Amino acid sequence: MIDMRSDTVTRPTPGMKEAMLRAPLGDDVFGEDPAVNELQEKAAALFGMEAALFCPSGTMTNQIALKVHTNPLDELICDIRSHIYQYEAGGYAFHSGIAVKLIHSEQGILSPADIEKNINPDDIHKARTRLVSLENTVNKGGGNYYTLEEMQALSASCRAHGLRLHLDGARIFNALVASGDRPGGIGPLFDSISVCLSKGLGAPVGSLLLGSRDFIKEALRFRKVMGGGMRQAGMLAAAGIYALDHHVERLKEDHERAARLAAALEQLDYVESLLPVHTNIVVFTLRPSINPAAYLEMLKSEGLLAVSFGGQAVRLVTHLDLREEDIERAIEILGKISA
Repeated sequence: MIDMRSDTVTRPTPGMKEAMLRAPLGDDVFGEDPAVNELQEKAAALFGMEAALFCPSGTMTNQIALKVHTNPLDELICDIRSHIYQYEAGGYAFHSGIAVKLIHSEQGILSPADIEKNINPDDIHKARTRLVSLENTVNKGGGNYYTLEEMQALSASCRAHGLRLHLDGARIFNALVASGDRPGGIGPLFDSISVCLSKGLGAPVGSLLLGSRDFIKEALRFRKVMGGGMRQAGMLAAAGIYALDHHVERLKEDHERAARLAAALEQLDYVESLLPVHTNIVVFTLRPSINPAAYLEMLKSEGLLAVSFGGQAVRLVTHLDLREEDIERAIEILGKISA
């Protein structure tokens, strides 16, 4: 079965498993796990930030960031496609007691004008505008990404208006590999960054939250209250270290393969439209006459797994567990389906 449902389905490579087995262990809640400490220090230095915190998931790192940055009755600005809004079960309300203002931008990419025209006035009838969150890459935007110049402009706008800026960088390395920018160039632009290790980078578990030392000290408290304190987590951290050392540059291969899938889909009559492919995510829309659930079952029966992406949309994601012959076979399956 060729699994293109997500880049979260990846499994540790042999080299990663070996690194996990060799990892020194300690109690991370006491701050004594050597591999966790190494991973946190490595990631913070990579992005030019003061400190980092290893957590079980990207949802947790995002939710901790919202909690630290805001108080109840504050408001978050984000695009309507954002993972924080779409896929985190309303956690912004549950954990932080904040409102959210949704922007309908082009493929999930916010502009300074989007921010500035949605800042609430100082009015007791309105929530306090406090935080802006960007997603890079934009999952529901088909893997679209912010350029360095766009992030610089947004950062300047937020600082001019006294707003905090968070980056949901679940696939930030896909964006950086595609743009050619360096992580150290974007770290200083944000008050916090979430980095997922278990998507394109191929680690089995874990995300990192980056920020100032004071921010991470407070984040540690909220990780604890959310149940995210882990003990001998060094085996998981070792996988993250291996991923950062060995699996970043190879993301280019995923992007090239996604582009090939898109080129094949463009030739198919049953495809109504296709989002521009920027990284490793391919989102296409089926003709209105086609039942998406039935289409996905047809793909599955031929050996290809994909996911529904709302309405008539379908998503395919390339990742490190796929071989060249898997891509060729996937193109063959997509072409033979009679939808």
